[in-house]
Amino acid sequence: MAGRRALKAVLIDLSGTLHIEDTAVPGAQEALNRLRQASVAVKFVTNTTKESKRILLERLQRLNFDLQEKEIFTSLSAARSFLEQKQHRPLLLVEDSALEDFTGIDTSEPNAVVIGLAPDHFNYQTLNKAFRMILDGAPLIAIHKARYYKRKDGLALGPGPFVTGLEYATDCKATVVGKPENTFFTQALSDLGCSPSEAVMIGDDARDDVGGAQNAGMLGILVRTGKYREGDEKKINPPPHLTCTSFPEAVEHILKNLL
Repeated sequence: MAGRRALKAVLIDLSGTLHIEDTAVPGAQEALNRLRQASVAVKFVTNTTKESKRILLERLQRLNFDLQEKEIFTSLSAARSFLEQKQHRPLLLVEDSALEDFTGIDTSEPNAVVIGLAPDHFNYQTLNKAFRMILDGAPLIAIHKARYYKRKDGLALGPGPFVTGLEYATDCKATVVGKPENTFFTQALSDLGCSPSEAVMIGDDARDDVGGAQNAGMLGILVRTGKYREGDEKKINPPPHLTCTSFPEAVEHILKNLL
């Protein structure tokens, strides 16, 4: 911990860390309540793009997690900010359940391609439309590039393979706005009044959660739930600050060693 300041904030991933679809990670609600009793700010940061922030919040509240909408920062939020800043009119390749987070964004005569997790739209016709737009000069914006994620029926492809396919076909590079980008983490911390050296990230994705956070100057704790696979902690350099069985064990470590 040399050179680091006292911990002020904990960023927590959602899917795979606190819950998998409609099932909570055992003990996660109680662990979150314990963390809230400590003198740290808590924020939930997620790359989930298959549903809006409102639907996600309702899902978590049904699972008895104590959190408010203003505490959730999503890659959809980051993508919307980026579109507003650049004044792009997007072709939105996201699930219909996520569209409400883009309410008010002009999508007429689109001049940019925005890709999230959109299983219902990842067909040849739609991807070919995106391909042609990019060839004609439209920027490719990836809400994130996760390779896969955990569903209750097993691992499932994320948007990353589809983004990479379009990059390959058009010989261009996507602009990524979600985790693991530095700007995503600094945006998430911006209203908490602390620097990355005063924050820790807990997540189930070694590259996007832990690697991204550590590259941004935070500590990263990897949990062996959700998408975690044996050996994931060896896929990033530097390795995670800690690898834990689950979120409750990560909270225990923070309460005992980082405060």
